[in-house]
Amino acid sequence: MFEIGKSIISDDILEKEFVCNLSACKGACCIDGEAGAPLEDKETEILVDIYADVKPFLRPEGILAIEEQGAFVKGMDGEWETPLINKEECAYVVYSKKGVAKCGLEEAYNNGATSWKKPVSCHLYPVRIKEYEQLTAVNYHKWEICDPACSLGEELKIPIYKFVKEALIRKFGVNWYEELEKIAEARFK
Repeated sequence: MFEIGKSIISDDILEKEFVCNLSACKGACCIDGEAGAPLEDKETEILVDIYADVKPFLRPEGILAIEEQGAFVKGMDGEWETPLINKEECAYVVYSKKGVAKCGLEEAYNNGATSWKKPVSCHLYPVRIKEYEQLTAVNYHKWEICDPACSLGEELKIPIYKFVKEALIRKFGVNWYEELEKIAEARFK
């Protein structure tokens, strides 16, 4: 573990390698699990505000789940998250022609319908953030459905922090990320 500002970062972020391998996992992280994607407070407002723009990109069962449950829900842990379809997949999931789960929010963004890409927790994955009063924990979430991503990351020699660079900058800023890079460079000289 090491610190940058008020963040405590797991060594795994620098040491483990990871590159999503959608052809192998088919986007399982969006459809497996027991809860929706974690949401920050401000993201709940965004989801409500952009719903009309995102709706044309969603599947009917996703629209139904959102209209019944809301654009976001309170999870069993008391935190905000995306709603689920039949307690399984994220309500914002759409599928490619090849059957790969994708984010409907990101599809709307990619098509210029919104200026918000997707929840930062999804963008950061496999990094998970936990906010505490005095600090923010930045950890690697190991999940067996992502084993193909670990293998691909090892093959390509891409550490987690480089794979999620854009998302880390989005969450913490450029200066924070540059400090992370300096720590990584010093560690692996």
